[in-house]
Parts: sequence; structure tokens; C-alpha cells
Amino acid sequence: MYDFKPDRYSSHSVIVRLAGDGQGRRLLDVGAADGLLSRLFTERGWRVTAIERDPDRAAGGRAFCERMVVADLDREVPALDERFDLIVYGDVLEHLVDPLKILRALDARLAPGGRVIVSMPNVAHLWVRLPPLPGRFDYADRGILDRTHVRFFTERSLRQLLAAAGLEVARLEPTPAPLPQVVPPRWHGPWLDALHGVNAGAARAFRRLLGYQFVVVARPLAETRAALAARG
Repeated sequence: MYDFKPDRYSSHSVIVRLAGDGQGRRLLDVGAADGLLSRLFTERGWRVTAIERDPDRAAGGRAFCERMVVADLDREVPALDERFDLIVYGDVLEHLVDPLKILRALDARLAPGGRVIVSMPNVAHLWVRLPPLPGRFDYADRGILDRTHVRFFTERSLRQLLAAAGLEVARLEPTPAPLPQVVPPRWHGPWLDALHGVNAGAARAFRRLLGYQFVVVARPLAETRAALAARG
């Protein structure tokens, strides 16, 4: 994760909104960096346990959560005693060699009725589709083709990943291309706000083509099956 993106259409803002108020419930923040989201979750009443592999970043984020676990998820899955009402994977699964393994291992710590929030870049975005036409496919320092990404997902393959982990998508929100981060600050103003609103509407209407990231709320599939069985 990078600097917190405060615009209301960013994945960070959507994650915080979908998480809602904690009211003393437990949350696991996976890939917490230096506490960008953990701080906001704590402020909203969540009891936060965070996982971060970089010791320096973890040290910076420790003040914003009850417990900071330093662990490289490509090497080990840390032992966790708590049950969590919400597990948040904010822009982290694409950095892992085996995200399915991590989803299955950590989601085993979900409390009854618990939910999962995942944010994931959309590799099928128009900005990624067009450059290969003339033969270009360039990695960058950030964004969908961030050079530290080792896995890439479309909406379809993200849904497949979650299903393989025993999760069912309850809600999916696309986010638009991050114009406030792309456009130089001297050009910010009402016109950019209006354009970004149109940008967000286009992403919702054509999410597979113009959705920059997908933010998903998922629940255990076993929970849905049990509810259906109880009804009939």
C-alpha cells in the first residue's frame, strides 16, 4: 500500500466506508504498511490486529492497532489466537506468490458471521489493454502494473480466486482511475472534481473496462449454504 488516497472514490475510502463502525469488534488488517488504514479503523471503533512484513513500516504502524504482527506471508502464516469479525486485504493479494493459500489460512480465523474485504487492481482496465496493441507492456513504480505485483486479476479471475477460498461475493464496487493522483496539484479544482465524478460513474457503468480497482465484500460460502438449508 502507498500513501492514503483521501478522495471519496479511492479504494481506501471505499474500504473504510464498507467496513463501517467497529463497535468493539475485531478486525485483521493484512498488509498494513505503516498503519494507513489501521489508524482509521481504530478511530471507527475496531480492535485492530495488523500484519506487515516490513519491520520498519510495522514499527510505524504499531501505535494504530492493538497488535502488530511482523510476518512475510510468502514465507509463513502467523499464528493468530483471535477470531475476527472482519478481515481486510487492502491492495495486498496481488503482491503475494500464493494469495489463495493466504486467504484460506487467514480466513479460518473469521468469527461466525464475519466478512472479508478485498481490494484488487483490474488488469483488464482500458489503460492496460491499449499499450500492448503497438507492442508496449511497461511496468511502473505504482498503479496496476506496479513492478512489485506478482499476480494480476480481472473481475472474473478475482471471483474465481475468492470462490476457491470458499468465499462468496456479497458486494463489488469498482473504483475509477485515480485522477487526483495523476493530475498535477496546480490543476486541481472544481473542474477536476466534476470530471472525477463522471469518471466514477463510467467505472460503475463499465466496470470490467473502466474499473481501476475492485473492492469486494465477501462472506464464507458455507454460511450461505447453511442459511439456505435452514430455510428449507
